[in-house]
Amino acid sequence: MKAQKPNAELVCKQFEDALAPRLRLSTTDRAVYYHLLRHSRFEGKSRLHFSTIWLARNLGITVDTVRSALRRLVQHRALRLVQRSKAGHVMDVRLPEEVPGARRSTAQTHAAVPSPHGNLEEIDFMRTPELRQAIHAREGSVCFYCLRHIGPEMHCIDHVIPRAQLGPNSYRNLVSCCRECNSRKGERPAPDFLRALYREGRVTGAELIGALQSLNDLAAGNLRPVFPSV
Repeated sequence: MKAQKPNAELVCKQFEDALAPRLRLSTTDRAVYYHLLRHSRFEGKSRLHFSTIWLARNLGITVDTVRSALRRLVQHRALRLVQRSKAGHVMDVRLPEEVPGARRSTAQTHAAVPSPHGNLEEIDFMRTPELRQAIHAREGSVCFYCLRHIGPEMHCIDHVIPRAQLGPNSYRNLVSCCRECNSRKGERPAPDFLRALYREGRVTGAELIGALQSLNDLAAGNLRPVFPSV
């Protein structure tokens, strides 16, 4: 699968300054992630087919250590397991800005930039295109529900607690998602829809747990919208 080659220096800064501290990645987790990143995204591929033996040999660590690191990275959603067989693993390797678990760090990075619209807790984020874009920016072009990468022409704003149930237009109740998930979710609460995606095999168990935790972070006000610095 082809992907645009990212700016390696920027990716490394995002990883060290935001993703690794936010997820509390170990030295082994970092080494495994960097190695997979080098052989995927830095070569213009978003998906990588590899074996744990190959990875362990290249890094000079045991296969069991590699497997443990891979499980943690999948749980943190830095990697997405597509297929696992005797022939090896097929993984989608996400850039730091694409990892939903890093949203809180992204928001904190921009926290020094005050909202140009007043008190954040009182803002109606459906009011203007600029405010809606701040929600999309927070999610980093990834659907909050199915974790699919989405372009600006395909994303929607969804209410975690539906409007029919008096869900507000607060940043704590809004997420960016793809059109398909927005349509399918309908008036269901977000946790119910996420569990449905899990039953359909659209997200893994680890991704379901991570998404439910993100909903808790959102409700607690930890996933703040991202406003431009200029």
